[in-house]
Amino acid sequence: MELRIFVEPQQGATYADQLAVARTAEAAGFGAFFRSDHYVAMNVDGAPGPTDSWVTLGGIARETSSIRLGTLVTSATFRFPGPLAISVAQVDEMSGGRVELGLGAGWFADEHRAYAIPFPEVKERFARFEETLEIVTGLWEAQGPYSFQGEHFSVVDSPALPKPAQAHVPIVLGGAGRTRGAALAARFADEYNTPFVPVTEAAAVWGRIDAACEAAGRDPGSVIKSAAQVVCGGSSEDTVARRAATIGRELPELRENGLTGSADEIVDKLGVFAEAGASRVYLQVLDMSDLDHVEWIGAEVLPQVAEL
Repeated sequence: MELRIFVEPQQGATYADQLAVARTAEAAGFGAFFRSDHYVAMNVDGAPGPTDSWVTLGGIARETSSIRLGTLVTSATFRFPGPLAISVAQVDEMSGGRVELGLGAGWFADEHRAYAIPFPEVKERFARFEETLEIVTGLWEAQGPYSFQGEHFSVVDSPALPKPAQAHVPIVLGGAGRTRGAALAARFADEYNTPFVPVTEAAAVWGRIDAACEAAGRDPGSVIKSAAQVVCGGSSEDTVARRAATIGRELPELRENGLTGSADEIVDKLGVFAEAGASRVYLQVLDMSDLDHVEWIGAEVLPQVAEL
C-alpha cells in the first residue's frame, strides 16, 4: 500500500506552510503531496486566506524533487477546460513529470458565491465536468489540431499545446460511483478515490467501478482504488489526545471515522482497507504546523504498510 499526504489549505495555510509539509512528506518517503482545491474555509475563519491550488503546486514543483503532486480534487467549475489543461501541463513540466489531476464536478456553493464563480444546477455541473474531462484529455493526447463540440464547450482547431512532461497524466476521480460517475471512471480514471467513508461503503463503491469497467470492456484492475482518511496518531495516548484536541475532534469519534491512535492501530485499520481493495490511502493532515506528526507517521507507520 502507498501512503500519501493530503492537506486542506483553505482552512488557513500559507504557501510556506504547504511547502513545509510537502518537503517533510518527501523526506519521510511518502508517495505524494496532494491538496484540496477550495476557496472558502469550513467552520473556521480561514485566515490568512485561500491559495490557488495550481499556482501553489507550481511553486512546490520547483522546490521539491521526487514527491508526486496533485489535487483532491479540482472543481471543474473553477476553470475553463482549455486553461486547466494548460495549467496542469505547465506544472507537470515544472515538476519534471510528477503531477496528477484530481477532478470533480464541484459542490460547495458558498465558495462560488464568495468569488464570483458561476454555480449551475447539479445536472449542468456534471455535464460540464464530463466535457471538461473529454477536452482536457483530448488536448493532451492530440497529435495535431484538436476540435470538440459539446453542449457547453466547443474547441475549434486548437494547437493542443503545451503537452505535459509525462506521456500520460494520471486522472483521479472519486465519489459515490453511481451509474453516470462510474461510467466516467471507466472511461477516464486511472484512480478512483472514496473519501472519508467506512471501509464497507468504500468497497461497495469500488465494486460499482469494477462493474462499469467490465461493461466498458476495460480491465477493472487498471483502476487504482484509493481512500482518504483523517489521521491522528502518536507514540502515546496523551500525544494522540493532544493532536485530536488541536483539530477539534473527539478521540472516540476519530477512532471510528479515521486513522487514529498508535502506529499499530493505524496499520491495522489500513490493513482492513487493503483487504477491501485499496492500494493507496491519502492521510488527511489537518494541523499543517505539526510537522513532527508527518515525520512520526513516516517513521512508525510507513515502513509497516509496504507489504499490505
